[in-house]
Amino acid sequence: MDAPLWTDRHAPTLADLPQEDAREYLQHAVDDPINLVLYGPAGVGKTAAARALARESHADPENDLVEINVADFFDRTKKEITNDPRFASFLRGKSHLSKRDMINHVLKESASYQPVSGHYKTVVLDNAEAVRIDFQQALRRVMEQYHEATQFVVTTRQPTKLIPPIRSRCFPVSMPAASHGALVDVLERVCEREGVEYDADGLEYVAGFADGDVREAVLAAQTTYEGEGEVSMQAAYETLGDVAHEEQVQEMLDAAEAGEFTDARGVLDDLLVDEGYEGGEVLEVVLDEARSRYDGDRLATLYELAGQIDFDMTEGSSDRVHLSHLLAELGREDGPRVDA
Repeated sequence: MDAPLWTDRHAPTLADLPQEDAREYLQHAVDDPINLVLYGPAGVGKTAAARALARESHADPENDLVEINVADFFDRTKKEITNDPRFASFLRGKSHLSKRDMINHVLKESASYQPVSGHYKTVVLDNAEAVRIDFQQALRRVMEQYHEATQFVVTTRQPTKLIPPIRSRCFPVSMPAASHGALVDVLERVCEREGVEYDADGLEYVAGFADGDVREAVLAAQTTYEGEGEVSMQAAYETLGDVAHEEQVQEMLDAAEAGEFTDARGVLDDLLVDEGYEGGEVLEVVLDEARSRYDGDRLATLYELAGQIDFDMTEGSSDRVHLSHLLAELGREDGPRVDA
């Protein structure tokens, strides 16, 4: 997606957040800053909420908000960390430190500098479920040492992975998946700001596609608009329908290959019954996926088997039975085979 992301261009204010309880708690935190743990599934807006809080809390949020994504450290090498321009000033002359000590040093330095505006700053620790116990102990000490001038906001999908001393120093704020109606409201607001054509059915379809994920809903609306020039029911179906059933087919093949035939057939039933796809349409997507998944003899055998399945579906009465045969063959330990 080459255009600026709508998720960035229309970052929510606190008032825009679709989670009513979270809006109330965070608004209180503007007037009475306390440490927070924002927890909930991926895509619901935890990081966006932390940024919205900082924008309303600080006269100079660009300088008084520090974001540290756990992946910036734990998924990178020492060289990558020291070369990151966000951390270079903290780590100049510190290349001898261990990776753990580098992380602790950056955290301590981020918390220790004086606020640019007001009497405190905000440090956000994002995706904290991946933080090791020893680093959490260091975080606890930093929180204790710099509590007078630093507000800590921890975002996580799994709050139980935080050690009790951190949880006890933070007020928990639940960020559940957005309701369908709240997602529709978010999409309508973004489409209005973008000045794009849309209809109510289109927004309903996109909201259903995203299933509570705010980020995915907004990006899906942008993808639909960029592909079709509008966010209508037909445009959303044309753009997102293929994406949705491609993901389902991938899930179905994963289950079949793992020998989980019941799960694979359950997804097949969803495609044929709930989604209303024809057997030939499902088989076509299976072959599209197979080209990126298999090669050599396995791919050739699967194509030959698919030809047989396609013929059987034209002659038979149940697409489900014949496609189930395909899934069963994929689950064979020695690979699929074609009946003589």
